Amino acid sequence: MAAERLKRGEIFEYLRPDQIDVLSESSEVLRFEPGATVYYRGEKAKYFYIVLEGQVVLRLPGVGGVSVLIDNLVNGDMFGSCVSHAMESYSLTAQCAEKSEVLRIEAAVLNDLLNKDPRMGYEIQSRISKIYFKRYVETMEKLQAIVMNIPLDRT
Repeated sequence: MAAERLKRGEIFEYLRPDQIDVLSESSEVLRFEPGATVYYRGEKAKYFYIVLEGQVVLRLPGVGGVSVLIDNLVNGDMFGSCVSHAMESYSLTAQCAEKSEVLRIEAAVLNDLLNKDPRMGYEIQSRISKIYFKRYVETMEKLQAIVMNIPLDRT
């Protein structure tokens, strides 16, 4: 079941069937209720995730329980890929906005595959980088809109 879902993922189209099998063996489908947390910011990054059904939101927690919404993820969207960028912990908190099904993949297994097949590893890393850069630009635009709406004290 996980193997079929991996094959449909946009970043895994470069994997050979044997590589899909390896990833499939190290992954599992998790089900979450609305409001459930997939992982917290600062938690050790051990997994890479793909939304299979539902909606997951990425938030940057702040002081006093206030958080900034960074992104809304839906079917097919990946998250938690900081593990493929050699970061030790998650930089955001991932929570389910509705009943959700998520594919969790062991990062160490993914990283091992990326290292063993440099061509495939480059293609997957390139795709991940493009996805995350797009999210970064969108987040900067959101922050700019917030800052531009702050009233200035002109006294």
